[in-house]
Amino acid sequence: MTYNCFQKLLNALRKTRNLIGVATLSTTTATTASATSTKRTPSMEDIQTLKTRLCIIGSGPAAHTAAIYAARAELKPILFEGWMANDIAPGGQLTTTSEVENFPGFPEGIGGIELTDKFRSQAHRFGTEIFTETVNKVDFSENPFKIFSDSKTVIADSVIVATGAVAKRLQFPGSVEFWNRGISACAVCDGAAPIFRNKPLTVIGGGDSAMEEATFLTKYGSKVYIIHRRDEFRASKIMQSRALSNPKIEVLWNSVVVEAYGEKALRGLKVKNMVTGEVSDLNANGLFFAIGHEPATKFLDGQLEVDAEGYVVTKPGTTHTSVKGVFAAGDVQDKKYRQAITAAGTGCMATLDAEHYLQEIGAQEDIASAELSAQDCFPQAYKIQAWSQREDML
Repeated sequence: MTYNCFQKLLNALRKTRNLIGVATLSTTTATTASATSTKRTPSMEDIQTLKTRLCIIGSGPAAHTAAIYAARAELKPILFEGWMANDIAPGGQLTTTSEVENFPGFPEGIGGIELTDKFRSQAHRFGTEIFTETVNKVDFSENPFKIFSDSKTVIADSVIVATGAVAKRLQFPGSVEFWNRGISACAVCDGAAPIFRNKPLTVIGGGDSAMEEATFLTKYGSKVYIIHRRDEFRASKIMQSRALSNPKIEVLWNSVVVEAYGEKALRGLKVKNMVTGEVSDLNANGLFFAIGHEPATKFLDGQLEVDAEGYVVTKPGTTHTSVKGVFAAGDVQDKKYRQAITAAGTGCMATLDAEHYLQEIGAQEDIASAELSAQDCFPQAYKIQAWSQREDML
């Protein structure tokens, strides 16, 4: 056996021993941002192929928290933040919120866009490579996985999907003009704002979310109207009971909003009765859509298991999806809480899950490498072992 062969085997065994020894440890060692992380300029003429251990798809608190943890763990993540994906700017739903008052660390509140900018800056500081491009296709059929945008193909050992969900909104005159100036899609996020306190408020919807949001708003509004286009709710009986028994809630059955009006902020609604056709004015300083959300999962093309509403299914207590090595975080897999802080928490979980997965496959690869090195260096011994196994079988 030559010295080179012996050295090759020894190095492989050492690497395997070290990797197995730390396979269960977190590798969240802080690292400074790579000086070249911002120098990759996308070529619009040719498809650029990049390789990474972890690719993150998304741009909200879940995606950037995942990126911060991954970059500090020296995984050198690539993040696609999208460009007007689902008609929302990079940063996700927070960019449509004027003031965020319930995110820890900002006692005076902070603008939604400013908060997402801070998320992005922190992820970039530690070395996350960020592309303002929308992922339009993925291939999770085999590992390494492939992620495609218009100008790039990323080959990744693991993927975190954090593309969020978009609140459904109705369109009528004034619905765009007064968005974030009295009209919202999240009572829990915005209901405590000063502009809504001790003012008449309205909720559109008839499901559990509408009942929950209307009940929540009674803490702040002088009166809360539930506007529903039918003559009965589809909400669960217990949720209906809570709402209907609240003295501050009144239901406008068989009704739809046909216009929102005001000056600098919302001051009233025109409401049409679907049975009589009559249109009446309703004094309202707040209007909250509670008609559901649509998770951004269409680009997955059925490659991950989703539930009946399109949300990515994850293993309880983890961020593991139906494909090993692919993880989901934030509102794309959470239809219950849908808060920035809970999304950030699952982003952290997703990277820790991804780290453990990468350590696992790394250990398997290096064990295989050590075995191949041993076969190269001791061919006669492996022949004897093979004959021995054959005799045992006989």
